[in-house]
Amino acid sequence: MEEEFEFDFTEDPKLSVERYEEMIRNQDQYFFDAQAFENIIDYYIDKNDPVKALQVIDYAVMQHPYAAIFHIKKAQLNVFTNEITQAFESLEKAELLEPSDPDIYMIKGNIYESMDRHEDALENLKKALQMAENKDEVLMQIAFVYQNMGDYDEAVTYLKLCLENNMENQDALYELAFCYDVLDKQEESIQFYEQYIDNEPYSFAAWYNLGNAFHKLSLFEKAIDAYDYAILIKDSFASAYFNKGNALVQLDRFDEAIEVYRQTFEYEKPNADTYCAIGECYEKLEKMDEARSFYKKSVKMDPKLADAWYGIGVTLDFEERYFESLHFYKKALNIDDQNPDYWFAIADAHYKLGNLKDSEAAYEKVVELNPLDTEAWLDYSSVVFEQDNIPKCIEIIALGIKNNPDSAELYYRFVAYLFANGEYNEALNQLEIALNTDVEKNYLLFEYLPQLQTNKVIVDIINRFSK
Repeated sequence: MEEEFEFDFTEDPKLSVERYEEMIRNQDQYFFDAQAFENIIDYYIDKNDPVKALQVIDYAVMQHPYAAIFHIKKAQLNVFTNEITQAFESLEKAELLEPSDPDIYMIKGNIYESMDRHEDALENLKKALQMAENKDEVLMQIAFVYQNMGDYDEAVTYLKLCLENNMENQDALYELAFCYDVLDKQEESIQFYEQYIDNEPYSFAAWYNLGNAFHKLSLFEKAIDAYDYAILIKDSFASAYFNKGNALVQLDRFDEAIEVYRQTFEYEKPNADTYCAIGECYEKLEKMDEARSFYKKSVKMDPKLADAWYGIGVTLDFEERYFESLHFYKKALNIDDQNPDYWFAIADAHYKLGNLKDSEAAYEKVVELNPLDTEAWLDYSSVVFEQDNIPKCIEIIALGIKNNPDSAELYYRFVAYLFANGEYNEALNQLEIALNTDVEKNYLLFEYLPQLQTNKVIVDIINRFSK
């Protein structure tokens, strides 16, 4: 019969592991207290070796049959190895031994959530909440379940409880901002973060989220102030610099934005998004060489960043290098073929190259993807007009008006095409609608068909509306 030794290595986890591995090598039986076994199990979990961790649990259960912790650890490993039935069995054993351990119900809740059984998940998590000393994690999990159910209002309730429980829980702060964003309740978000900051004025995360809420309401000056406070508290907060740069861009303060974007490089490695943002600032400043240089850095770091390929195309387009620009627009489109801006740029480049059929096909795609783009409807119809297909122009603009019934620009163009097609009565009817929509824009009609300026009937109607 093998001799059994007892060791207590709770003070030194590494020593526990060494003695355990010695026991396995010697095919011997040593006794370890429960804490030592926990240390050994955690060691193998940290080393991502679930098989050895489960082996230790088997020894631990033999030596400590009434300790629920080992069944709980086994359940966690069962979940990790996707053995869900075994996980539930382990949790049942743990529950028999220690029914007041919140981890049992936390794990159950998480398993049910992974199975999309939200109600069962909530039932177990709320049970865990009653028992848990540290309620943070449980409240966060409950909030996540409500998010997955699409009940963001209830998620907000639990995230606020989480913050009441621990004001420094940054994850809860960011999740709360996300929920307010989904609910489109930016004013409520601002109110919450301002109150929170009254109690926690040095929370950089709160100032940052406040800045984001201001940004979404287009209150860019206020957003910049909030980002500045976040940076003042944590000067290495790269995301705050980046978002401040974005706010400066919205205010057309491109030189300042470039400086702020560059500051992110002091605190994190340059990334493709920041290079692309700097490129866009230089583009807006019409410094195309610098813009192209940064766009190229961006695609070198991330060849899948469509906006950077598109940006290179824009710089070439500006220099009237349309054939080259088309190549880069197409690279952007290969990555994201549902982006109407890319199709618009391709349509415009084809038009400038005299490829009217290709331009027409691209404009058709633009209005399909973004039927609210009135400029695209106008340009699309112009390309068709140049091919002398006036009936199709009329169809295009009629469809444009159907999607944009308040667009005076489309009505005036409609009038021009109807006149060009000899449909004078309908043209005069549409002219009255155009004048009712926006009388000040009647000049658009003459911009497109200057010869109508001598048409007495049209001039009389416009004069009547102008009075």
